[in-house]
Amino acid sequence: MEETNREAVATAVQRVAGMLQRSDQLDKVEQYRRREARKKASVEARLKAAIQSQLDGVRTGLSQLHNALGDVKDIQNSLADVSKDWRQSINTIENLKDVKDAVVQHSQLASAVENLKNIFSVPEIVADTQVLIEQAELLEAHRKLMDLECSRDDLMYEQYRMDSKNTHDMNLIRNYFGEVQGLSDDLAKQLWMVLQRAMGTVRRDPTMLVSVVRIIEREEKIDRRMLDRKKQTGFIPPGRPKSWKEKMFEVLEGTVTTRIEGSQSVTREADKMWMVRLLEITRKYVLDDLIVVKNLMVQGSLEMMGHPELLTEYDINLMDPLLPQEVVDELLSKYLQTFTSNITGWLRKALETDKKDWFKETEPEADQDGYYQTTLPAIVFQMFEQNLQVAAQINETFKEQVLKLCLKQMNSFLVRYREEAIAYKEDHLRDRQLPQCYVQYMIAIINNCHTFKESINSLKKKYFKSTEPTQNDAAIEKTLNDVAKDGCQFLLDEVFLDLEHHLNELLTRKWLTGTHAVDTICVTVEDYFNDFARIKKPFNTEMTSEAHRRVVVEYIKAVMQKRITFKNADERREGADRMIKEAEQFKFLFKKLTAGEETDRLCDAIAAIAEVFKLTDPTLLYLEVSTLVSKYPDIREEHIVALLAMRGDASRDMKQMIMETLNQNKPTYSGITQPIFKDITVPTVTMTSMSSSMAATANKLLK
Repeated sequence: MEETNREAVATAVQRVAGMLQRSDQLDKVEQYRRREARKKASVEARLKAAIQSQLDGVRTGLSQLHNALGDVKDIQNSLADVSKDWRQSINTIENLKDVKDAVVQHSQLASAVENLKNIFSVPEIVADTQVLIEQAELLEAHRKLMDLECSRDDLMYEQYRMDSKNTHDMNLIRNYFGEVQGLSDDLAKQLWMVLQRAMGTVRRDPTMLVSVVRIIEREEKIDRRMLDRKKQTGFIPPGRPKSWKEKMFEVLEGTVTTRIEGSQSVTREADKMWMVRLLEITRKYVLDDLIVVKNLMVQGSLEMMGHPELLTEYDINLMDPLLPQEVVDELLSKYLQTFTSNITGWLRKALETDKKDWFKETEPEADQDGYYQTTLPAIVFQMFEQNLQVAAQINETFKEQVLKLCLKQMNSFLVRYREEAIAYKEDHLRDRQLPQCYVQYMIAIINNCHTFKESINSLKKKYFKSTEPTQNDAAIEKTLNDVAKDGCQFLLDEVFLDLEHHLNELLTRKWLTGTHAVDTICVTVEDYFNDFARIKKPFNTEMTSEAHRRVVVEYIKAVMQKRITFKNADERREGADRMIKEAEQFKFLFKKLTAGEETDRLCDAIAAIAEVFKLTDPTLLYLEVSTLVSKYPDIREEHIVALLAMRGDASRDMKQMIMETLNQNKPTYSGITQPIFKDITVPTVTMTSMSSSMAATANKLLK
C-alpha cells in the first residue's frame, strides 16, 4: 500500500512539474487545481458506482444461493418420502401375482372368443381366398389373408405369453392354419407377375399396379409392427418378416435388366455400328419408359418417385468418373477438331444458301419492326447454340473453349461475308437492272451486321462467365462495322448513279435559265430513303448524314468546275438567289429525313458561296470572302480562285490582292467541325484559264 502511495505521489509531482515548466503557467495554477479537482471527483464517482454495482451483485448471488439451499432440502425430504412409500408397496405387488395370472388367462380367453368365428371358418376362408387370387382380385384376397394371419398370430401370441415352452399347443395352432402360408406364397407370385409386366399393366390397367403397391405397403407396416413386438416380447409369427418391398425392387430391377439386355438385336460381327444402334435403342426404351413412369406410375412413397434423391438432380460430383481423365481429354480434343471442320463447312453452306436468296425476285423478309433481314444470322447462331449446349453439359472450361472457337470461326466467316457483299455489288454494276431486289437485300446485309452483334453478345453473356473481351472481339467488331459501312456506301453509290445526270446540270447555263434538277434530286433521294428507313440504327442515321454531306459536296463541286461564268450583276444575283433557294430545299429535305435534327451548317456553305456571287460592290469582295473562309477554314486557295473566276468581274489586281491578304491571315483549321471543302478538287482547266500573273500567285500558294 505504501509503495502504491509513493508511486501516486511521484506521478502527481511529475505531472505538476509538466504543467509549471514556464513562468507564465503560474497564473493558471488555480485553473489547473480546479480541473484536477473535477477529474478527482469524477474518478471517485465512477469508483463508488463500480463498488456499489459489485456489492449489489454479491447481495443478489447470496440471496439466490440461500433459495437454492432451501429447494435442495425440500427435494431431499420428498425423495425420503418416495423411498418410504416404495418399500411399503413391495409386499402389495407380490400379493397381486394371482391377479396378474388371472388377467393373462382372461386375455387369452378373450382372444380365443374374438377369433372363434374365424377359427371355425378357416377352411372356407382359405378356399375363398384361393379363388380370389386366381381371379386376380388381389385387394380382396389380401384382406381375407390378413384376417387369417391375424387370427393365427393372435392365438400363437397368447399361447406364447401363457407358456412359451409349450411347443405342442403352438404346433397345433400352426398346423391348423397351415394352408395360410401357401395362400401368402400364391399371392406373392401374382404380385411379382404383375410387377414384371408393369410397363404394360400401367397402360392397360393402372389400378392393378396400384393394388399391388398398396398390398406391399400393408405388408411392410405389419412387418414393422411384428418386429417391434418381437423386441418387447421375443415372439414373432411364422413367415415374418415377409420383406415384400425388397423383393419388389429385385423384381423391378430384373425386369429393367431383361428389357435392356433384350434390346441388343445385332452383334459386332454382324454390324460395325452395333454399339450405336444398341445405345440408340436403349436410349429410346429408357426415355419411353421414364415418360411412362413419370406420367402414370407416380407414387408418394419415399422408396419410389417420392424419394428425396429424385426430387432434385443427383450430385454427379459424388459419383466416380465413367472414363479415365486421359480418355476424356483425348475425346474432347477429337471433338474440337471435328467441330472445327464441321462448322467451317456449315458456315460456308449457310453463306452459299444466303447468297442464292440475294438474287431472288422477291423482297427479303422483315422482322416485327419492319427491318429487312435474311435467315443467315439465325441459322449461324442456332448452330453455335446447339453445340454450346452440348459443351455446357461437359464442363465450364470446355464450354468456353467451344465458345472461343465459335468466335474465331465467326471472324473468318465475316471476312468472307464482306467479300461476297462486295462481289454482289460488282455484279450489280455490270447490269443495274439485276438483281431486281438489289437495294432491299443490301439493306438486309447491313441489318444482319446489327443482328450478328446482338447474337454474339447474347452468346457471350450466356456461356462466358468472364467479362474480359476475347481475342477475336475487336476483329469481329471491326469486320461487322466494315461490312455495314460498305453496304451503306454501296447504296449511296446507287443513289448518286441515278443523280449523276441531274448533278451535271447544276451551275450551267441551262440551270441559270431554269431547270428542275434540284427538285428531281430531292425527290430521288427521298424515294430511296423510304427504302433506307428499313435500315436499323445507327446505320440509318449515319447513312442519312453521309448522304446530306455528299449532296452538298457534289453541289459545291459543280461550282468549282466553273461550268458557267456570270456575265453581269443580274446573272450573279439570279444565280445566287437560285443557289440560296436550292440550299433551303436541301435543308428541308434532310431535316425531314433526320426527324428534325440540325442540318443547317452543310447547306449554309452553299448560301455562303452564293453571297460571294451576290455582292454588287467589288470593293467589298475581300470582306465577303474573308467571312466565307472564317466559317469554313478547310477551304483552300484554289477554291477561292475558282469562285472569283466564276464571278466574272474581279480584276487581276483585286484577285491577287485578295489571295495575298488571305494567305497572310488564313485561319488555322482545327479539324473539330465536319470538313466540306477538304475532298473537293478544282479542275486544272480552271486554274490555267487565269492570267500568268494570277497563275504565279496560285502556284506560290499551292507550294
